[in-house]
Amino acid sequence: MIAFLTGRVAARGADTAVIDVGGVGMTVRCTPAALSGLHVGETGTVATSLVVREDSLTLFGFADEDERQLFEQLQTASGVGPRLALAMLAVHSPSSLRHAVATEDTAALTRVPGIGKKGAQRIVLELRGKLDAPVLTDGTPPTAPEAAEPNGAWRGQVVSGLVNLGWSAKAAEAAASAVAAEAEDTADVSVLLRSALRKLSRA
Repeated sequence: MIAFLTGRVAARGADTAVIDVGGVGMTVRCTPAALSGLHVGETGTVATSLVVREDSLTLFGFADEDERQLFEQLQTASGVGPRLALAMLAVHSPSSLRHAVATEDTAALTRVPGIGKKGAQRIVLELRGKLDAPVLTDGTPPTAPEAAEPNGAWRGQVVSGLVNLGWSAKAAEAAASAVAAEAEDTADVSVLLRSALRKLSRA
């Protein structure tokens, strides 16, 4: 089990980062919250979960232990694999996901690409009462990483993230334009991506 990685960020894409750990470049598929805290050329740390398949080993990265734990818990529901669990954490924060399951808010869950009404109902049925409280590592509630992206750098990442989640390039560009006003107040890619996904789900 690889619990976390710390090293120099060698590269960063729409949903992946390459972290140089002792001279070995580790590719990690990350949540938007994790990516927003990683900056090329600087030292970064991500909590990780290793998913082993017959033909692959994939590392998934998270902003904190709370995200990582919830990622693994989500996969205990039938039909929820690593890709869908990552998409759920791209659309919703851990607290909003727990709230959606606890209150049986299937509408919130169907905002995630790949989850229909029946799938949302199944997830609620199987996970209700089973999701742990947030993991506190220092006695305080987990908080989202601070935004550190320069103005304008967010757009390409939001568009790429939406395309990777299954939306067309045209729809992704339109959604990015729709949240441009919000970017004046925050350059946090995870916040803007979630806002764009909400707008797409209502379209």
